Amino acid sequence: MYQSEEIKGTVFDLQRYSIHDGSGIRTIVFLKGCPLRCRWCANPESQKKEREMMISHKKCIACGTCQAVCDKDAISVGADGIAYRKEKCDYCGACIANCRAQGLKIAGREMSVQEIIDEITKDEIFYITSGGGLTVSGGEPLSQHEFLLKLLKSAQERGIHTAIETCGVCAPEVFREVLKYVDLLLMDLKHTDNEKHKEWTGGSNEAILKNWEWAAKNKKHIICRIPVIPGFNDTEKEIKDIAKFISGIGIREMHLLPYHNLGESKYIALGMEYSMHDVKKPEDDAMQALRAAAMQYVESVQIGG
Repeated sequence: MYQSEEIKGTVFDLQRYSIHDGSGIRTIVFLKGCPLRCRWCANPESQKKEREMMISHKKCIACGTCQAVCDKDAISVGADGIAYRKEKCDYCGACIANCRAQGLKIAGREMSVQEIIDEITKDEIFYITSGGGLTVSGGEPLSQHEFLLKLLKSAQERGIHTAIETCGVCAPEVFREVLKYVDLLLMDLKHTDNEKHKEWTGGSNEAILKNWEWAAKNKKHIICRIPVIPGFNDTEKEIKDIAKFISGIGIREMHLLPYHNLGESKYIALGMEYSMHDVKKPEDDAMQALRAAAMQYVESVQIGG
């Protein structure tokens, strides 16, 4: 029996009873850390591996309680609202526990493999009856590959179906080792043009395409997921280019995920700039046209996933 060592991962969310991101009812574990900086990222709190403070300035009632309970002088309330000094914060959580407006949150907590297994096995009966299981997402889960590997091994030993959501950016040896313990691979392909990929995500797609080719030869169940982003990859030609690539390596299933700006408030809470204020969600007719374009090459194409 595999015994997990006391390695810990940084988790920013754990979502139970999900009916997305894999078959059946699933528990999704979200790991922090990602090598890309996609302009449209809906979970900016997932990008850095370390814990972060999220502050809802709209909720703040300027009561000063957070300042009063912080013995590190990391947070204060003044005429301009909350001032936060990250370098002084030890993430003790006192400010959060005492915030009357519930406007403070720490993104990220350390969890051991066993702690997560204990949590997800509470819902084993739902996995069994629905064909569900565990999905590990992010961020980019492969950025914590040692922890991810142990978590997936431990889940499979319990007979739990495993899936990961990944952008595919990692060393090939890491990718191949982790995929030994993955039943369903949900993998992004954002663009086939490397220069445009770099411009919008901050990283190359070269390793991604190589990992795609290896996965197609060695894994049975793979779904290609395309975030459809206006101005980036929302033309029929760009979607066709992706469809032709994945069809050429034997992938038969694609999900088109329309852009949304639901994560914008998180950027504000983290003190980050959101560069896509004026970008609108793609219209239904436009998404249907992209689906039709992709279906010229891929057998199964759905909107959403």
